[in-house]
Amino acid sequence: MESSADPRVVLMTAPDDEVAERLARSFVSRGLAACVNRVPGVTSTYRWKGEVTEDAEVLLLIKTTAGQLGALEMAVQAEHPYDVPEFVALEPASVGAPYLAWLQSSVQEGEGE
Repeated sequence: MESSADPRVVLMTAPDDEVAERLARSFVSRGLAACVNRVPGVTSTYRWKGEVTEDAEVLLLIKTTAGQLGALEMAVQAEHPYDVPEFVALEPASVGAPYLAWLQSSVQEGEGE
């Protein structure tokens, strides 16, 4: 049975490090995420408006809980500059107990939005 405290990792891209930093700080400061890793130097190839295109982006790995996914997704929709921002939530197969306890205590359940 799923619990609101179950860990989730959300994949999201941003157009540059300035936007990635702004989003990461917003999500963590508001208790929507425990941690956001910013991975620069990603090149994304995708189809947009009928054309295949490539862009340099920053990948964000957002650590949160199942209970905060809805509020996090709403924040992404409100704050992200893309028309269709990436929001892919993954359920980890395993998370170390000390890290999981820290993650859960860092995310303020129900206080995101």
